[in-house]
Amino acid sequence: MIEDASIRRPRAYVSQFGTTALHLRNPFIVAFWSFAFPGCGHLLQKRLLKGIAFICWETIVNTNAKVNLSIMYTMHGKFEEAIQTINIKWFLLYMAIYVFTIWDSYRGTVELNKQYLLANREDGLIRPLTLNLFDINLLDKRLPLIALLFSFLAPGMGHLYVQDVILGLFIIALIIVILYFSNALPAVHYTFTGDFSHAIEIIDMQWFMYLPSFYLFVIYHAYVSTIEYNKLFEKAQSKYLRVTYQNPNFASNLREFFDKQ
Repeated sequence: MIEDASIRRPRAYVSQFGTTALHLRNPFIVAFWSFAFPGCGHLLQKRLLKGIAFICWETIVNTNAKVNLSIMYTMHGKFEEAIQTINIKWFLLYMAIYVFTIWDSYRGTVELNKQYLLANREDGLIRPLTLNLFDINLLDKRLPLIALLFSFLAPGMGHLYVQDVILGLFIIALIIVILYFSNALPAVHYTFTGDFSHAIEIIDMQWFMYLPSFYLFVIYHAYVSTIEYNKLFEKAQSKYLRVTYQNPNFASNLREFFDKQ
């Protein structure tokens, strides 16, 4: 029997579309990513519905409020242009949800950390393999640097590498939208050919400023997820071997030592 119905708090759920696992997270790091791009902090918690909804909200409302353009003018010291650019009606709507995403991601991380400690104490068995008509997912050791490299070269590929299918496809779709509306790829082409004035002329800074924070988040998230999935694989293997092969009279102090690893 791979799953124990008596376990109140499962440590992980493995499906054909991805793996959702409890593990310790730094609440300040999660809150920081919500500050950088609302919704990203919730994706770090593997709360996909909330995260994707907040990211879509950020893209729509920020674009209408012209927040990114206002930030750009402010960074250049053009405060009058920044004030004139901002759409107050959309901006007031933007700020309330923006602050909420930061607070909610921090609070949620603290609560999930508590649940992880309780789930880790129960030490339930984890189903390491899922077979489905659409796909196969299994817990296995993967290389974090490979996930980082593919996320760097093509955002979303690192998540597909670790079988985070839904999140990976969403990232690919959003990156395509940002690159298209920002004209980033033609600007890169003109930059490589030395036509810097044309590159500056065609770039849409409102859309382009979404790219740095989201791009760095994708790389970070793919790398961290791979490390945590590797830890989960080790825990699943350790639990299975102890239950299946370990002598019940084995020294309890050593058993407790391995439980904490």
